[in-house]
Amino acid sequence: MNNLAIIPARSGSKGLKDKNIKELYGKPLIGYSIDAAHKSGVFSEIIVSTDSKAYADISVALGAHVPFLRSAEKSNDTASSWDVVIEVLEKYRAQGQYFDTVCLLQPTSPLRDESDIIAGYRLLEEMQGDSITSVCEVEHSPLWSMKLPENLSLNSFNKECEDIPRQKLGTYYRLNGAIYIRKVVYTEKNVSILNEEDFALIMEKNHSIDIDTQDDFNMAEFYMGKR
Repeated sequence: MNNLAIIPARSGSKGLKDKNIKELYGKPLIGYSIDAAHKSGVFSEIIVSTDSKAYADISVALGAHVPFLRSAEKSNDTASSWDVVIEVLEKYRAQGQYFDTVCLLQPTSPLRDESDIIAGYRLLEEMQGDSITSVCEVEHSPLWSMKLPENLSLNSFNKECEDIPRQKLGTYYRLNGAIYIRKVVYTEKNVSILNEEDFALIMEKNHSIDIDTQDDFNMAEFYMGKR
């Protein structure tokens, strides 16, 4: 198949400044996703979508293609990752290039490696599906969670679960934001990044850290140091 990897890297960040190019063990954060895409061996094209010439230069030096900069319209806070995917596909189509699948790899998931990407494409083939989304087990059961009212009362807490051992609460999963694989035909018909036809790729929790804050970065640094 003709597979396209898209690594979205908008410049700046309201949480962690310039997190997409922040150095982690001497390498810009985005470099880990570029390396994983190359090492997986499943992509015919690996592109970074960015609005920044500086980010583009860094990405090219790390082995990605940046044939065009992201439009201003798709660089604001309201544009979704899937808006970016559609824009990239449209620009390639205008150049006469077509792909069978597109894989969105967030640069904020540096611990996701080539084995996870390969597993995602293998699952796509095994399930004969159109869409794969990565998940991981939640750290704590959502049955032990609640919204607090202004008076901080715990009266609405699910007391039925209070005395149930953690092992008997069942296993729950969350989206980890690391891998989204879509057949292009399916992508063009579905504007949402998550749909009912998706299949879940279960990833290890220590591959699933999504960096948004300094604490997240510190945790990623800790696990990266153990590799």
